[in-house]
Amino acid sequence: MQSIPLKSRTVRLASGNKEDLVSATQTKVTTWKVDAVHSNVEFAVRYAMLSTVRGHFSNFEGTITIDSENPANSKAVGTIDATSIDTANEQRDNHLRTGDFFEVEQHPSITFESTKIEPSGDHWKVTGNLTIRGVTREVVLDTDYLGQIKDAWGNQRAGFEARTEINRKDYGLNWNAPLEQAGGMLVSDSVKLTLNISAVQVAE
Repeated sequence: MQSIPLKSRTVRLASGNKEDLVSATQTKVTTWKVDAVHSNVEFAVRYAMLSTVRGHFSNFEGTITIDSENPANSKAVGTIDATSIDTANEQRDNHLRTGDFFEVEQHPSITFESTKIEPSGDHWKVTGNLTIRGVTREVVLDTDYLGQIKDAWGNQRAGFEARTEINRKDYGLNWNAPLEQAGGMLVSDSVKLTLNISAVQVAE
């Protein structure tokens, strides 16, 4: 595996594919579709003050537009099917779909659209509008750009990992229950979000 710098970012090249990769990355603006099969949208919430419940959304889509000469002009948009929430417990998942939380019958989608991207080498600060349950708030995704490869099927593929933390009550996900003996609440307000994204370049 060898690496060459491209502007402020690093492109990782599989041996034998250097010419193809350089040619692909020399295009000023490229469009990439999120490969949901090889990507994850995950969350983690503290439960009963002691443990962490983790879950993910099974259905989502997204598009990333990368300006290789001016990375700050890049753009990311995505849509998550809120009904596809999965915490490995059917009863809990059904509760999360109700009006106590996501109210999916009225708000079936969660959306994100970037408004500003601040690159620093392979680390990007992606600011954008996150809409959950009809409420839009600004969030910042702490994002690592993992580089590009030509995969085994000839697709140009790029990788990203993004993290942020939100307060669920900012979006109207208010349900909770007191822990009388412990003096706290059953579900934490803070939710950690992690996106592991593999995106495939759209042919010109």
